[in-house]
Amino acid sequence: MTIITINALQHLPQEAGVYKYLDQTGKILYIGKAKNLKKRINSYFKQINNTLIPNPRNTQRIQIMISQAYSLDTTIVQTEQDALILENTLIKQLKPKYNILLRDDKTYPYILLDTTQDFPRFEFTRQVKNKSNLRYFGPYPSGCRSLLDALYDLFPLVQKSRCIKYKKACLFYQINKCHAPCEGKITKNEYAKILDSALLLLQNKKKLLKALEEKMLDCSNKLLFEKAKEYREMIKAITPLANFSQINTPKPYNLDILHIAKIEQNNSYKAVLMKLFMRDGSISSSDFKILHYNFDISYPELFTQHILNHYSDPSPLPPDEVILPIKPEDCDLLESFLQKRQNKNIKITLPQIGFKKSLLDIAHKNAQEVLRQNMQKNAPENTLLNDIALLLNLSSPPFRIEVFDTSHHSFSHNVGAMITYEDHDFIKSSYRHYNLKSTDEYSQMREMLLHRIQSFDKLSPPDLWLLDGGSGQIKIAKELLDSAGLHLDVIAIAKEKIDAKAHRAKGSAHDTIYYPMPKTSTLEITTLHLSSSDPRLQFLQKLRDEAHRFAISFHRKQKTKALLKNPYTKAQTKKLLDYFGSFSAIQAASDTEIEQILKTTLKNKS
Repeated sequence: MTIITINALQHLPQEAGVYKYLDQTGKILYIGKAKNLKKRINSYFKQINNTLIPNPRNTQRIQIMISQAYSLDTTIVQTEQDALILENTLIKQLKPKYNILLRDDKTYPYILLDTTQDFPRFEFTRQVKNKSNLRYFGPYPSGCRSLLDALYDLFPLVQKSRCIKYKKACLFYQINKCHAPCEGKITKNEYAKILDSALLLLQNKKKLLKALEEKMLDCSNKLLFEKAKEYREMIKAITPLANFSQINTPKPYNLDILHIAKIEQNNSYKAVLMKLFMRDGSISSSDFKILHYNFDISYPELFTQHILNHYSDPSPLPPDEVILPIKPEDCDLLESFLQKRQNKNIKITLPQIGFKKSLLDIAHKNAQEVLRQNMQKNAPENTLLNDIALLLNLSSPPFRIEVFDTSHHSFSHNVGAMITYEDHDFIKSSYRHYNLKSTDEYSQMREMLLHRIQSFDKLSPPDLWLLDGGSGQIKIAKELLDSAGLHLDVIAIAKEKIDAKAHRAKGSAHDTIYYPMPKTSTLEITTLHLSSSDPRLQFLQKLRDEAHRFAISFHRKQKTKALLKNPYTKAQTKKLLDYFGSFSAIQAASDTEIEQILKTTLKNKS
């Protein structure tokens, strides 16, 4: 660790590497990379009369960061590309205050067809399979499983991978969902014609939707409303995939097209990153990501992060070009990265005219429309999040929130749960369960939060942690975050107690909110009591209650597993069912109750 002085800047290494700026408390403000560390770091400063000041040539965001920087740390690496990758990894893991953070892109699924099989079938995959004669379709950011369900519903294909192995017609043959090639009831040529018809609809989403609508109406006319509902859900999931079906070109372009639309609001920025995926000259799908920042957005940084995140693993169907509106940072390094990770030469291009430029314009218009709709639809909650930030002295509106709760009965089967809320919805894919070894509530919270911090490299930190608890839990969280040098707001909410029991009545519970006092040398926790009708309290209660539900459901599953693993499983389970009436009632019972019932029944038997 080096205190930033003129002398320290003169003795910096001149190799490639990564640097970190830290504030006076040791928290990381900014992470960067450089081909020459000495040259790059010195560019942040200007020397006037033996005094260092922020270089006015840098952006306002960087000047503010430098004014708060107290020390810096450097890490030397072998190559400039190593520095690029390490920088991106550390930004995702540590979420520095002044870096642009684009959280990990999900790995998109594809539909796979193995043409080497006698009777090929469509499969769901996210990985590249080392086998020849495989056809991939996608990527599908959403609706992939619905596409598969639709194809298997509309066409009598081999429904399951195990079907052919059994060599005997099954239920699918009996209900006319398969022609039983396992028993030779259909030839390869006849099956190939059916497969070609399915391929035609897979590649023409409008025709597929029309076929599903006809099925839905037919079921509705026959009063088969449950089946009609299934078709309606398929249509709903597949419709977004057909939004750009009118855009195509006779040239078999394979392109990924990206653009951004942004807006400033309440001294912060909201943006939409729009992605269009063109394969074989047609746009096969699209996706977008909503972003929130406390400062202006650097497009080059954002595109660089997206490329490093999205293309880090081999893709089943990588593009030939990535089309961008502005040149990303380190473009040559990124192309080298793409070639290495995708085993293919992928160009990064910035078209100014022609068909590819029109694709960029389409992506930009769609980004603007998504942003407009999002701002209009979610304006009340955006205001609410701003109000919560002001009320609780948060560093920024908490657009991504992680909520933690623990569950146990008499401190057995100890579990923890984390739920995630972002962009006005619960993000189920980011939910996490934890089996905990600790036996008291404070140690359990410490254990769970430490697990979460250790996983920041896989799932980036949020804007806010909301804990089920009080000042003790906040102090634990702050201690762990400070030791990791992380900037992350933390608050807690404690349930109102009536007769020593938690009161959870919706709309009437007077829960207590705990939060750290701002700008104090030592950690001081204050409390806040809001009216039960206050929307800010109700919002936090909604999040806390979802975490509680998730924790309780996991605890009951673990408890049931333990019960079934008991050496007296059958006998004891029968006795417990006789007493409680159902497994759910057993799950809800305390360990003390279960122990008492088992003791009583065993005593009666003797």
